[in-house]
Amino acid sequence: MTVADLSAPTGPPEPVAPNGAGYRELRVEPMIALEWSQAIEPMTALSSVASAAKPAETRTAWVHRAPEEQVLTLYRSAAEVDSELPAPWWLRALAAGTLSSRSEGFLLEDRIGKLLDARPGWVFVPWSTEGDSGYWEYMPSERRVTGPAIPTTLVLTDRHTGWLDIFPVHGTGTAPDPHGVSGLADLRANLARWESVF
Repeated sequence: MTVADLSAPTGPPEPVAPNGAGYRELRVEPMIALEWSQAIEPMTALSSVASAAKPAETRTAWVHRAPEEQVLTLYRSAAEVDSELPAPWWLRALAAGTLSSRSEGFLLEDRIGKLLDARPGWVFVPWSTEGDSGYWEYMPSERRVTGPAIPTTLVLTDRHTGWLDIFPVHGTGTAPDPHGVSGLADLRANLARWESVF
């Protein structure tokens, strides 16, 4: 917590009366943003996170290891100051009460990784923005677009309780709206179709 003196004098300090009279007005500013940025910062070198081949290899920050209730308490405090706070999808879902635990989120990430690792063309991208859990790209989809393209992309989300969104391959302009996937079973059942169409 930082204490900022709003009426700091430019001359010598003013005497302070023992009964409290003469105290200058102080304002207390929370340093929650700094604390939060440290909580989501990887504890290993960024190069090791950037070379991660699966989600479990990116879970090195305090939010991944600290007691879940402490993580949730800090997140809620920080979100009061900044509602657009960078945070993993599972933490936003946990705070909203739509996911039962952090370990449930980790399990989903690992199952998706296992499914996509077994299919040719899918690449795990471990780091996109601060606090993110990574995403997957289907590289062969780029061939369907002329010029620079962003491949078919599968991301984890707290936007709905299927927890997955898929973005079709597109040029580097405006991204298309995501298609909500209704969970892992829906992904497994429709993946081949999405690979050929998206």
